[in-house]
Amino acid sequence: MHGMTFAALIGLTALGAAVRAGASPAPSQVTGAIPIGSRLELFVDDYLIDKMSDLSLRLHCPTPREIAIRFDSPSDGATSAYVTVFKDGDLYRMYYRGSGMVEGGHQVTCYAESRDGIAWAKPSLGLYELQGSRENNIVWMGPECHNFAAFRDDNPAAPPSHRYKAIGGNPPMALVSPDGIHWRKLLDRPIISRSTHDPHDYGFDSQNNGFWDAARGRYVAYLRSRFEGSRSIRRSLSDDFLHWMRMEQLEFTHAPREATANLYTNGIIPYFRAPHLYLGFPKRFTGRQAVPEHPHSGVSDGVFMSSRDGLRWRFFAEAFIRPGLERNNWTERSNMPVWGVVPTSPEEISLYWSEHYRHPTSRLRRGTLRTDGFVSVHADFAGGEFVTKPLTFAGKELVINYATSAVGSVQVEIRDANGEPIPGFGLTTPIFGDHIERVVAWPGGADVSQLAERPIRLRFVLKDADVYALRFRE
Repeated sequence: MHGMTFAALIGLTALGAAVRAGASPAPSQVTGAIPIGSRLELFVDDYLIDKMSDLSLRLHCPTPREIAIRFDSPSDGATSAYVTVFKDGDLYRMYYRGSGMVEGGHQVTCYAESRDGIAWAKPSLGLYELQGSRENNIVWMGPECHNFAAFRDDNPAAPPSHRYKAIGGNPPMALVSPDGIHWRKLLDRPIISRSTHDPHDYGFDSQNNGFWDAARGRYVAYLRSRFEGSRSIRRSLSDDFLHWMRMEQLEFTHAPREATANLYTNGIIPYFRAPHLYLGFPKRFTGRQAVPEHPHSGVSDGVFMSSRDGLRWRFFAEAFIRPGLERNNWTERSNMPVWGVVPTSPEEISLYWSEHYRHPTSRLRRGTLRTDGFVSVHADFAGGEFVTKPLTFAGKELVINYATSAVGSVQVEIRDANGEPIPGFGLTTPIFGDHIERVVAWPGGADVSQLAERPIRLRFVLKDADVYALRFRE
């Protein structure tokens, strides 16, 4: 490499290793700037924020929509749970535990599908017999059904016969499928074993998730643990889905211990629009009894957290999904977020959660957020501002996802790494409205390509407004 010093080469190698290890790229040792390139950055944490005045990071809760699935067929049951949803090309797939109506109390893995993520159907697959009939949507029977969690494996090295994978059982077993319908065990032994010498071990009896992390080139699993006397989450890594590293306990910040205690499930995924970001949707369990006549104690809600390395998490203590007004959601194990977030329109993403657990009306609810709208930098009417850390970008335009009131506004300024305004890119005129992708323009136009790869800072001045995300693009 002509013209490149040995030190520079070592720096690039270290940066590549950091990205493969799972962290967002660290600030350049040469410039001190964060290289964001043209990737989408969500304000789910303060990773890009250097200074913030009179603003806050505000968590936004999903809007409840229609009932997606009612667990009312013979293969379902009042304790159906541990649901997985993902988009697979033009098809949306759903897997869930069926239980409660099966002979002998056994559990089964059921399948549903949708063309839009809104209207779901339970196809008759004819694979397994139940109550004398094969007219059902069962795709697996056996102990792995308790917490069967499937995903599409886009690892280029995965053979077509292993295109779909799943983790299920306690301890976890690996299953594979060529089509997401016909499954078999990959091994006759667990891929991750329980260690009686591990103080964080809590069994694997809730939804343990695995997936291929394309941004980091590895498989990742998140599993139930026990930490300081309550339910929590741990992580393991693998290069081949067969051999897994020692499990590590997750770390939570920005929340008191009581807010992170008893995380029953984890719901952790790479965000499909920004796969370098992990988002988590645990179900938080408490021992409270809200409905005295209900035979089981416990109340749950859904919470939200984010991470850039998969191990350290920015935890929002407030509930992301509340039980709400319905009495049956105030009984144990309801309000469990599904593992999966999917797009259902250019402006909308959909999430799902359980309702009425252990009731005859047991079901799954769909909820929606604006695209990228989990958290925003929020300003009230009095307004405020924030300045980013030094960063470098690639692209021609700055695009923001934002919303204001009728009297609110967003203004943007580009500064150099030392915080001095760059001529021609001073504070814009007030921008108002509500857009998923709005190109920011200055008097000379929107083209910022002359600043590409140069360390800059962005200054935002907000009034009664929310900024959810930004990116630079061609």
